[in-house]
Amino acid sequence: MNSDLMNRAMALFAIALLTGFVAILIVYVPRWDLGIMGALTVFLAAWDFWHTATGRTENKH
Repeated sequence: MNSDLMNRAMALFAIALLTGFVAILIVYVPRWDLGIMGALTVFLAAWDFWHTATGRTENKH
C-alpha cells in the first residue's frame, strides 16, 4: 500500500470518526443551533478532504 493511498484512507477514517462524534453529540444534545454547527463542521471537513484528495491544493487567492 503506497503512502498516498494510506493518507487518503486515514483521512476518510478521520472524517467518519468526526461524523460519528458529531452525530452522537447532536443526538444527546438536541439543539437546532448545535445541529447547524455540527453539520457545518462536517461539511467543511469533507470539503477539505475532497479538494485535497483530488489534488486541488493550489491557492488561487
